[in-house]
Amino acid sequence: MVVPTACSEDEGAAGACDAHEDDAYFPQSVASGDPRPDSVVLWTRLVDSQQTADVSLALVVALDEAFTQLVTLTPTSSSAATVGSTSTRLPVVARAEFDHCVKVKVSGLSPGTTYYYRFYYTTGDGCVSSRVGRTRTAPAPDADVPVRFAFVSCQDYVGRYYNAYAALAREQLDFVVHLGDYIYETTGDPSIQTPSEERKVTFSDVNGAIAFEPAEGAPYYAARSLSNYRELYKTYRSDRALQRVHELFPMIAIWGDHEFSSECYGATATYFDGRQPETDVDRRKAANQAWFEYMPVDYPAGDDFSYDRTADYPQDITLYRDFTFGKHVHLVMTDLRTYRADHLIPEDGFPGKVIAKQGELGSEPEHAGRYIDDIDTYEIDTYEQGVYATALEEAAPVLGFDPSLGFAQDERPRSVSASFVNAIVAKLNEQRSEEERLPLITGPTYAELDPGIAYVDLGKHVDFTLEKPDFYSAFGSRYFVVKETFDAASRFAYETSTGSPDAMVMGEAQLAWFKDTIKESTSTWKVWGNETCLSQLAIDLTPSFGEDDPLKRRFYLSCDGWDGFREQRNALLSEIATAGNVVAITGDLGAFLAGTPAVDRADAEPAKIVEFVGAAISSDTYQSRLKRQIASHPLLKHAMGSESIAVGIDDYLVETDSEAIPVNPYLAFSNASSNGFCIAEASADEFVVSMHMLPADALAKPLYEEADKETLDGQITIARFKTTGGSALYKEEGGTWKEWSPPTASGGS
Repeated sequence: MVVPTACSEDEGAAGACDAHEDDAYFPQSVASGDPRPDSVVLWTRLVDSQQTADVSLALVVALDEAFTQLVTLTPTSSSAATVGSTSTRLPVVARAEFDHCVKVKVSGLSPGTTYYYRFYYTTGDGCVSSRVGRTRTAPAPDADVPVRFAFVSCQDYVGRYYNAYAALAREQLDFVVHLGDYIYETTGDPSIQTPSEERKVTFSDVNGAIAFEPAEGAPYYAARSLSNYRELYKTYRSDRALQRVHELFPMIAIWGDHEFSSECYGATATYFDGRQPETDVDRRKAANQAWFEYMPVDYPAGDDFSYDRTADYPQDITLYRDFTFGKHVHLVMTDLRTYRADHLIPEDGFPGKVIAKQGELGSEPEHAGRYIDDIDTYEIDTYEQGVYATALEEAAPVLGFDPSLGFAQDERPRSVSASFVNAIVAKLNEQRSEEERLPLITGPTYAELDPGIAYVDLGKHVDFTLEKPDFYSAFGSRYFVVKETFDAASRFAYETSTGSPDAMVMGEAQLAWFKDTIKESTSTWKVWGNETCLSQLAIDLTPSFGEDDPLKRRFYLSCDGWDGFREQRNALLSEIATAGNVVAITGDLGAFLAGTPAVDRADAEPAKIVEFVGAAISSDTYQSRLKRQIASHPLLKHAMGSESIAVGIDDYLVETDSEAIPVNPYLAFSNASSNGFCIAEASADEFVVSMHMLPADALAKPLYEEADKETLDGQITIARFKTTGGSALYKEEGGTWKEWSPPTASGGS
């Protein structure tokens, strides 16, 4: 077969090629990424229905949009270019094995310079070209220049439009940082997505996907095969607003969870809450390959890195890397999904299983918490001649839990929460005659039992009003986790851990690299591209419920992020804060936040950094997600007025009228009901972040055209914050910068 070629060299300069732009051949347009002072990665994808083999194209780069000042190119990557060729028209190859994606790193460029580029392809009818892309190299490391960039995350395509990107495209930026969730792996997950006819994802390989049939709503799928993941990128990249952002600015991206699977760790998904095994290395590799194909990334493995599905996971691909932009910005991008451990509290953990006794936890108040003395446990196999152990084992198939109660086969003694056994006995007694009923454990007997922490005390509650209660749940595992008992349990797990507990989020190699990179940086601002929220996100429900109510607690809203790795966060903050001027830019949450996350142990110095969290480009806002969680929580769904928690979540997170120190004293600002993006401006003196906030209902229809500009601009509000160094944080109010400091017990700042 004769492989079609790009426009030949002797056809002259780009303009003389008489090529015309043809989106049919370049349906995902063009993109650039990972700018350095002398290089950048350029990307496109070629589609020719007549070709299934490798296809040759040509790349042309110029200093002007009219392509009259062409640049002589030297490729540094052999994966898509002809190494060794030096020309103003660089031959590149769209390889069939990589879905005909073209990705080439061009070097020998000038620092701090804007370039224009396009790809050419010769068809049977002549020469066609991609759209023109614009990119910009990083300034030289010693350049004393300001840096202006955007940071974004969470761009679900299903049911929503990228109006935030339409607004962002009008900004003057050096680059865009994407903090994860570039795609969402599901086609209509009712917990976060509402497909429409205009905005939906369909898979051609449905047999290769994971199928879901919810009790309510339409069936949907999650990507599993390489075809599935490729179709997600193709669909998302078909959006004109997203294409325009890629055409205008180089992007520096890291993945979150949804590039593989929601709230994953390593190659393990969490859809079924422990009901079935979910570790799937083949699926993880399919997701990784699609990322490699579609994202313009300069991999630390070297310029000739090419994804190999036969390589061992997780050594198949490494994403963490860093960039310098002049004297003032050192951007350090981390991967917080590949190497992380499972969540501390398993979704399938039997709620009554005791995981630590009072004596094992120590006596420090901040570790033991005020609930420890009220948590009573006993060894189920010996108490009352084992009658309750027999009852639980008989109840297991009826109520739907594991009769082993979460213990290993030979694990003895088995300590179980007396209060949780009482709940199960009460449920069994509903179906028994008065003579058959077991007595509840009460009175002095109950008080004499040993105290400790069971999973139920961490928030793993069961709705016993249901005929078939659900013992498998993300609640009390990832969501709505009781703060005091989790703090004690996580400290206990950290202190008794074998191996390297500090590396449970990043892995040993990445953690060492990250700490060294931050501490050795000489840039004014050490900017951490961080995937999940560092700031503590807890809510205090103690004023809302009675003394004996299990909801009269303080809860972590999510332990999928850094709140779930409390001790690891403490250790990391203690170390990197010493570098000075560390700023974390964060995505994932679906809310705008600003604060100074700090070590939260009373016996430690309150080392702080500054964090700015950007809301989702288009995905569900955190407030919307919280409403759905509350509506399905085993206890909150029955509590009168619980819907007000989501409605007032900003006030719960940032308390301003309390006489006591708030539960999140280092959080200065929250907006959990908007979508949008952030613009960061860094100079020698300050780091300023402007949060561009759009109401969620502004994404219902596209506002992409110039005629829509006034309508779109009218819906955007902007909140501005800055830091001038250390952990100082200022908020702009009425054109004046006012310093914020953590509240005090006398009423706050």
